[in-house]
Amino acid sequence: MKFIISIIISTAAVILTAYLLPKDMVHVENLTTAILIAVVLAFLNTVVKPILIILTIPVTVVTLGLFLLVINAGIILLADYFIDGFWVKGFWAALIFSFILSLINSLFGNGNRVQKKQNDFN
Repeated sequence: MKFIISIIISTAAVILTAYLLPKDMVHVENLTTAILIAVVLAFLNTVVKPILIILTIPVTVVTLGLFLLVINAGIILLADYFIDGFWVKGFWAALIFSFILSLINSLFGNGNRVQKKQNDFN
């Protein structure tokens, strides 16, 4: 159930992020594509991202963690490669898309956790 809720939140975040950015920067074809993006990003973040993080630990340490943003942009570009109906115009667009997407996901996710903690106290 948590996975389905996570996919729904990620889908909403993908749609909102694509809406906020200019149409020539990011394009999401429809709702089905947004759901597919959320599923593919969940897979890539679970399987590929940890490997990339381990391989780039020295660079990440030197950049004080900022290189993780580059890894996130690479994950977005990888999703762009695999999904028809979704395209991102270059690295900088992917970086901005991943930053906003992460921000929206964390806001929705943290709100969910705060609500759960409040329910635990009642």
